[in-house]
Amino acid sequence: MSIDQVSFRPVAEDDLPFLERFLLDPEATGPFEWHGWRDPRRWRRRWAENALLDSEGGVLLVVSDDERVGLVAWRKIITGQGSYCWNVGINLLPEARGKGLGTQAQRHLVRYLFAHTQVARIEADTESANVAEQRSLEKAGFTREGVLRSYAFRDGEWRDAVIYSVLRSEASSW
Repeated sequence: MSIDQVSFRPVAEDDLPFLERFLLDPEATGPFEWHGWRDPRRWRRRWAENALLDSEGGVLLVVSDDERVGLVAWRKIITGQGSYCWNVGINLLPEARGKGLGTQAQRHLVRYLFAHTQVARIEADTESANVAEQRSLEKAGFTREGVLRSYAFRDGEWRDAVIYSVLRSEASSW
């Protein structure tokens, strides 16, 4: 599965050190995703349990020119009795940012999730100060819905977030 320069693949056991970098290296996560050090064995435990893919969500590697450049993830958000949507996220290594790979990966993830699940809505959120991610989401076809005030605690203070979504009916024309 590739679109332009980006493809996805499931996480293999030898990819776990790559993923652990996002838990151990503040430079790898970037300023908007660093929330302090976390248990680096978290990825290994989850991988041993379900290879990071199950009905509640998943993680795939983002690959460009056969090189790992980041990850995409999604998790189930219950929206009502018998209904849910996906909340998606992305993290790219610093050297992969600013090249359009994130926009391609997010659009590709939307296509993938609509093709393989029955959800009608996919959403994403990012800190209000993360203008680059907001532009990427908009280029990927997401619609800005609003601001979530004091949504996430990071670096000693509460941060506002901006929420975006794309509906199945909107993505069908891509």
